[in-house]
Amino acid sequence: MTSQFQLEWLIDDRNAGLLIREFLKNEAISKTALTDIKFKGGNILVNGITENVRYKLQSGDALKVIFPPELPSAGAKGEDLPLTILYEDEFLLIVNKPAGMSTIPSREHPRGSLANALVGYYERLGWTAAPHIVTRLDRNTSGIVLVAKHRHVHHLFSLMQRKGEVNRTYEALVKGIPAHKSGVITAPIGRKGDSIIERMVREDGQYACTHYRVIKKYHTFSYIELTLETGRTHQIRVHMAHLGHPLIGDDLYGGPVTKTIHRQALHCKKIHFCHPFLRQDMMFTAPLPDDMKQVIEAD
Repeated sequence: MTSQFQLEWLIDDRNAGLLIREFLKNEAISKTALTDIKFKGGNILVNGITENVRYKLQSGDALKVIFPPELPSAGAKGEDLPLTILYEDEFLLIVNKPAGMSTIPSREHPRGSLANALVGYYERLGWTAAPHIVTRLDRNTSGIVLVAKHRHVHHLFSLMQRKGEVNRTYEALVKGIPAHKSGVITAPIGRKGDSIIERMVREDGQYACTHYRVIKKYHTFSYIELTLETGRTHQIRVHMAHLGHPLIGDDLYGGPVTKTIHRQALHCKKIHFCHPFLRQDMMFTAPLPDDMKQVIEAD
C-alpha cells in the first residue's frame, strides 16, 4: 500500500484558464507543500504527463497531485498497542483514547503514546507514514481524538479549527453544584509562574472561552457537559477550578481525590465536523468510561 498521498481533480469550465499554482492555492495547498512536492519526491501530472505549476489548465484536464512520502519522527517508534478505532477512511481516523495514554511521546513518557500506537498500526498495514494528531487530549483525559493521515489533511483541519468548524463536546464530573444550570466562562489563561505544565487564569493570558451545562446534580458533585470556543492548554480544568468547581480527581487544580477515580474526570464524548474531502457532515461519539460511571454510581 502506497504511503504517498494523492489528490485528483477533473477540471471544469469554471477553473479552465487557471495556472496550476492558482488552482492548488484555491484548494488550500500551501506554498510549503508545493515546494516539498517539487523537491522531496512528489509530482504534478496533467493527463498523465508531468507539468509544473505554471501550466494553464484546460477544461477536461485530469490533474493529479502526488505528495512526497512521509516518515514518522524519530521519537515516535511503532508499538503494538490496542487502538479503539471508531471510524477510518483514506484521509482520517477517529480514535477513542483511554485515560493514561499520552497523545504524543514526551520525556516523561517516551513510549506507550497514541502516536506510538498509530505508527505501529500503520506499519502493520504496510504504510510508512507519520501520525498527524489534530485534536490532542491530556494524558489523563479520555475520549475522541481526530487523526489526519497526511500532512495536507492535517493542514486542512487546522484551517477548519481556526474557523471553529471542528466542534468537540466534553463531559466532566466537578466538585459541588454550580450556581447556574448553564453558563459561559471567559477568563484568559496563561502559565502559572515558571511552571511548564500548570496554567492559571491571569489578566495577561490568552483569551479563552468555555460553555458549560449541568446535566445532573448529585450530593457532592455535578455531572456537566462542556464545549470550547478556544483550545488553551488545560482550559476546562483551569476554568472549572476558577469557577470554584474543580474536576474530581484533578489534584493539580484542587479537585477532590477519591478512591474511585485516579485521574481528572474529563472525557471528550463527541466530535462534529464537515469532512474536507467527502463534503459530508460527520459526528462521532464515545461512551462515558467506566471509572467516571463508577463515581456516579457510588454517590
